[in-house]
Amino acid sequence: MNHLILPGIDNLLNTVVSAITAFFATNLDDIFLLLLFFSRVDQRLKVGHVVAGQFLGFSVLVAVSLVGFWGGTMLPGPWIGLLGLLPISLGISQLIERLEAAPTESEELSSNSPWGKLEGWPLAEVIGVASVTMANGSDNISVYMPLMAHENSGQLLITLIIFGLLMGIWCLVAWKLTQAPILAQLLKQNGSQLIPVVLIGLGVLILVDSHTLEQRGLAVFAISCVGLMLLSLTRQLGELLQPGMALLRSR
Repeated sequence: MNHLILPGIDNLLNTVVSAITAFFATNLDDIFLLLLFFSRVDQRLKVGHVVAGQFLGFSVLVAVSLVGFWGGTMLPGPWIGLLGLLPISLGISQLIERLEAAPTESEELSSNSPWGKLEGWPLAEVIGVASVTMANGSDNISVYMPLMAHENSGQLLITLIIFGLLMGIWCLVAWKLTQAPILAQLLKQNGSQLIPVVLIGLGVLILVDSHTLEQRGLAVFAISCVGLMLLSLTRQLGELLQPGMALLRSR
């Protein structure tokens, strides 16, 4: 039976420093995403949805990283990088929605979020935020897994507590930043336009940084998926331009 092994003072300090360093090294980019999410808070998306989604997605990343603690086989980085397809699909979905003709008020609320395809699901907003957090987590897993692999049960418990506290602080900082009048106004005006670009760029960076595209099989799979998404975007754009083209031909 496993017992909780409490670390000594030296190990405790090392564990705390390592946990804090690992968290900040892997979550700096989440601040920008949280700023965008919090800037879109409205009748549909609530602050609680963003916080719950961030914690849910981060918890999944930590749970996957526990494979290192349990001594399992480490997930290959290129395979983890396939998570980058998720933010790309969400971003392209947003672009397709914005190509549609003048939305109604209810559609306007729906288009404010980057998870339109999840509409109708229970807690769709929470799932949407969590999915983006998980998709942005290839670096988290690659850092947390080896970190946890050499920790004992007591050190692991301390690491998890620190991660939870820092994520709460992270959400609070992002929320407070959106309350700054100038920043809040800027994000309110441009946040919805930036979200698709940020999501697509984030997905591409994940694929590149994880060396996914260097593996022939994974590269073919990833490029095929992106190609299908772009085909859908192109078809939507064609439908949008069709009336104008027909008018030009009639002249």
